[in-house]
Amino acid sequence: MNLTIAQAAKLLNTTENRIYRWIHDGQLPACRVEDKYRLNRIELLEWATARGMKVSPEIFHEAEDPLPPELLAQALKRGGHIPDLPGTDKRAVLREVCNRLPMPSNVNRDDLYNVLLAREALGSTAIGKGIAIPHPRGPIILGVQEPEVTLVYLQTPIDFSAIDNQLVHTLFVIVSPSVRLHLNLLSHLMFALQDGDFQGLLALRAPANQIIQRVQTVEAALATPKGAPK
Repeated sequence: MNLTIAQAAKLLNTTENRIYRWIHDGQLPACRVEDKYRLNRIELLEWATARGMKVSPEIFHEAEDPLPPELLAQALKRGGHIPDLPGTDKRAVLREVCNRLPMPSNVNRDDLYNVLLAREALGSTAIGKGIAIPHPRGPIILGVQEPEVTLVYLQTPIDFSAIDNQLVHTLFVIVSPSVRLHLNLLSHLMFALQDGDFQGLLALRAPANQIIQRVQTVEAALATPKGAPK
């Protein structure tokens, strides 16, 4: 899931020189591997989304086993919708989320809560425009058989330390049985958040069925490689 400078430039539709400049200025997170920069795909997508940058769908057309169709849409159906979650700060909201997520009866919800808090301590999962995606760096593996994404509308917008300083009104919480599905769900969600109609529905607190319908449209476009007949 690590990208070269060239791959990152292609994903962000920019030049390699600009990627280097962002890294050297401390704006873009990267690590050095054998004297070459490598960028985490998910971190890069989060970084771009928080800054309103468009990403190329080509990053999703990798040479690997095919993913389930409508990956994000189906995960949203399984994860359900919490329309009016109470809480006046980040900790309270995350606690209430953990209490309400549709999880197997043997899941320790305190452990899940602590994992989400630990991730927030590393850096806010708010990506701007009132959206946050609470998740750890790796997948939350809790005995689920299929990936789930729960859509949460907050009763009161709260401060999540977002880069654009906007209060968060909507959460997407991801629970996945594998690393690969976790990362691809995040990727699909980041791509969907580039869609103006999708963001508009979230701002209006649209019902889950409308959100899922829009996601299906976005994922259908994502599944069609550039230049392929539709």
